[in-house]
Amino acid sequence: MKQGYFVTGTGTGVGKTFVTAALARRARALGKRVFAFKPIETGVTGMIGEDQQTLVDAAGGWQIGDLAGIYRFSLPAAPSVAADQKISFSRILETLHTGSTGVDLTLVEGAGGWRVPISNDEDMSSLARLCGFPVIVVATASLGTINHSLLTIEAIERDGQSVAGLILSQLPSDSLAHVTSNIDQLRLRWDGPIAAFSTDPAVLDPFI
Repeated sequence: MKQGYFVTGTGTGVGKTFVTAALARRARALGKRVFAFKPIETGVTGMIGEDQQTLVDAAGGWQIGDLAGIYRFSLPAAPSVAADQKISFSRILETLHTGSTGVDLTLVEGAGGWRVPISNDEDMSSLARLCGFPVIVVATASLGTINHSLLTIEAIERDGQSVAGLILSQLPSDSLAHVTSNIDQLRLRWDGPIAAFSTDPAVLDPFI
């Protein structure tokens, strides 16, 4: 297993899959083989989750079976609520090991944010710890991101895990001035890598 990241978010719907898929596509464009994996997805209406399919496509379409995602639940809720079966961390880790063999970059996307519960005793931070990768935090680029980003980073670091960087998922409707101001304010308060991603994949190069 070579380079890898666990991708978490400051909440649900902040752009984790958008950023994770962009990282996968950029790495492939730079000649790397990628395994992009979302082991748990809720709110799934078909045979494969929309997020999982997006990641499989971004990684080149080679992933099948468990490599294309293991747990899919129809209820759009936290896995601890949505799951109709016990989620096995050992199965996730075995699949992660298989998918990561022979690739240059592994991307594991969590469901929701850092404290989203998987069971009564475990949450996404537990899964990230077992995966063993540094963490990329994805946040919105708009109002509120300073507070949400810093609180998430603080929680990850307090848990003893490494934050590889913060990526703001920038929408076309986001004011460039506000995005720039948010990045400036975040850099005053945290000295790790920060990028805003919209359409230019080159901004993701420091993470690849």
